[in-house]
Amino acid sequence: MSVHAVVDPPNRPAPFRVDVHPERDVVRVVPVGELDLATADRLEKQLHELRDAGFDHVVLDLRELTFIDSSGIRILVAEHHYAEKAEHEFSLISGPPAVQRALEVCGLLGLLHVDTV
Repeated sequence: MSVHAVVDPPNRPAPFRVDVHPERDVVRVVPVGELDLATADRLEKQLHELRDAGFDHVVLDLRELTFIDSSGIRILVAEHHYAEKAEHEFSLISGPPAVQRALEVCGLLGLLHVDTV
């Protein structure tokens, strides 16, 4: 008689997605999961589509991110610069400690408008 143990697969992060919540004259964009080289283009594409649709006030809600790398940081900086140039509004809702730490290490907390909720 043999006994087989059932082994759960390692914890895998939930698949990355970008949720969009239009709220009158502002659109709240919520990336969920890990924002990295493999997923950054999806967020960037969504932000471009919203600008093309006429939204000039974007709030990027980082509360559902579990990780951000330099690819994600690049998008934040690019969106900030685009908004300044186009005289649009772009702000962030602060994320979990690991995400906030990445923004702090990159010196972005003084550059970007970050709201805490």
